[in-house]
Amino acid sequence: MPAKWVRVFEERRPGVAVELVDCPAADVARRLRAGLVDAALARPDVGDVDGLSVIRLYDEVPVAVVPKDHVFTAVDEVAAADLAGEQYLLPDDDVLGWTGNPGTVIEHRPETTAAAVELVAAGLGVLVVPMSLARLHHRRDLTYRPLADGPAASVGLLWVAAAGDAPTPELVEEFIGVVRGRRPGSSRGQSEPAPKRSAKEKAAARRASLEASGKVPPRPAKGGKSSGRSQPSKGRRRTGR
Repeated sequence: MPAKWVRVFEERRPGVAVELVDCPAADVARRLRAGLVDAALARPDVGDVDGLSVIRLYDEVPVAVVPKDHVFTAVDEVAAADLAGEQYLLPDDDVLGWTGNPGTVIEHRPETTAAAVELVAAGLGVLVVPMSLARLHHRRDLTYRPLADGPAASVGLLWVAAAGDAPTPELVEEFIGVVRGRRPGSSRGQSEPAPKRSAKEKAAARRASLEASGKVPPRPAKGGKSSGRSQPSKGRRRTGR
C-alpha cells in the first residue's frame, strides 16, 4: 500500500519526490514533532500520540513465527490455544501488547523483534508479530502461520495536528487525500482542478476537433465571404448527403 500511495502522489505532483524511511515504532512521535518526517505510517496504539492526527487504515493479521520443522507448519493457521505448550518470546519493542497469550513467556526479553527472530531460529521459542514484521525479518529457516484469534495490530497514517496559525502543510494534505482515496481536487490542500467548460466552449472544442480531422469544412474567417457551399480539399472526394 505505501508504494501505491507514493506512486499516486507523485503522479499528481510531478517533481515532488516522496522519500520513505524506516523508523522504530517508539520514535515515530518524536520525529513527527521535531519535523524530521512529514507523516508516518505506524501503529497508533503504540506510544504517545498526543498532538498528532491519526487516520486508522487497516488491521494487520498476527502470525506465529516458528522454525520450518515446527509442528505448526502442518496446518494453514493456528489458534491462540495452540500456544499453550510453547515458550513465548516477548521483545521490548513488541507492538501487539497481547497480555492474554497462553504461552509461557521466556524471562529474557530481547531488545528488538529482529533479535527475537534470531532466538526463534535458535529454537528458543515462538514469536507472535504482525505479518509485515514476519516478512521484514524473513529467514530461510523460519516460516509463519496466521493466528486466527490473536490480537490485531492497527496501522494508521499520523501527522502533526494543525493548531492555530500552523495549518497542515499543503503537500501533507495532498498525501492524506491520496491515502483516503480522494480524487484530485476533492480535498483541502490539493492542486486546483481544471475549471469546468461551458456548453458553448465544449461545442467549440468539438467543432475544432472535427475540422482538424477533415470531417467538417472549416468555418470562413470572421468578416470573410462564403459561397454557401464548401469546396472539397484537393485529392479528397466529396460525397453527397
